[in-house]
Amino acid sequence: MTEDISEIIAASLVRLRVRSPFFATLALYARFIPVQKYATAATDGRNIYFNPEFLLSLTSAQQDGLLLHEVLHAALLHVPRRGVRDAQLWNFAADIVTNGIILQQGAVELPQGGLRDEELEHLSVEEIYEILLKDVEKYKCLWASSGNDDLVDAPGNSLDDGDDSLSETRKAALEAYWQNALQQAAVIARTTKQGTLPAGIERELGKVTSPQIDWRAYLWRYLVQTPTDFTGFDRRFVGRGLYLETLQGESVMVYVAIDTSGSIDAEELRLFLSEVSGILRSYPHLKCELYYIDADVYGPYEIDADSPLPSPQGGGGTSFVPFFNQVQERWDGHSQAVCVYLTDGYGDFPVVTPELPTLWVVTVGGLALEQFPFGETVRLLS
Repeated sequence: MTEDISEIIAASLVRLRVRSPFFATLALYARFIPVQKYATAATDGRNIYFNPEFLLSLTSAQQDGLLLHEVLHAALLHVPRRGVRDAQLWNFAADIVTNGIILQQGAVELPQGGLRDEELEHLSVEEIYEILLKDVEKYKCLWASSGNDDLVDAPGNSLDDGDDSLSETRKAALEAYWQNALQQAAVIARTTKQGTLPAGIERELGKVTSPQIDWRAYLWRYLVQTPTDFTGFDRRFVGRGLYLETLQGESVMVYVAIDTSGSIDAEELRLFLSEVSGILRSYPHLKCELYYIDADVYGPYEIDADSPLPSPQGGGGTSFVPFFNQVQERWDGHSQAVCVYLTDGYGDFPVVTPELPTLWVVTVGGLALEQFPFGETVRLLS
């Protein structure tokens, strides 16, 4: 059987090479190991484990799909990216992304029961996870028989031995290994007839090569580092990984806009505003005006860390223009000020780029960050 399995793996790699040099190159970096432990297949982020009997029961197209599924899980770092998230829910999210990428290629099939959700697969794994998290029991019941728990920790490895420093070492090693593989695969893909990367892969590549800074840290750094009179790190926040400058000097006006067109749910609003309140409480030099926006402007409401928040208003269409117009009228043109906008990003942008720096905090499922025409962007993930 060993020879039969080796021949099957070799034949699958040949077929992948013909269909996609990108996928074929990634597969060359994987180590395929036959085991009885798993009913179908799995990966620990480095090795690909498969049940020989199960592999033999599949058609050649399904064999290609199964092996490619696990290779993509490994290469796109779905094991280390999970962090402390719920393992099964994360596996569902990763399967949706991976299967979406595979099935867009054609000529490759998934074994029966492969999980797919065409409404979600265009999102990142992190975003899909956030959506599933809103109704955990529903999705676990719905997909319990479809989802395959194939993201595993290798027995005795550093991810499950309780040593955080070693875990970080292994994570860094996996990231370096697969980033090199992805770079090589991308180079080969772009120098062949196809000339482009497979559909759906660009988004996940961005997550692997440029992991997003946690939105909370981004928001703190964005607001706190605005002044230029620094006196060293503020030691109150070093334990949170926030290396923020201790500030002196003039106040900074923060114009905060909340999209109330129906795209922001109550939990997202709570997360965002609680973080803003924490920043205002820690740095009294920050002055804040809050606006609720749909196609019109509601506000401003002057708030501080202890202010009760006004009830949201709006619910119509979305335009970002009125907010920036009103801010431009209220700003004196000289004092330090910034804009922070919580939104899904779907709306009408100003034709002329506003003068003030802008941070867009974008909700899950919202506009791709690179599509915002100006400002800095960060995704709101819990």
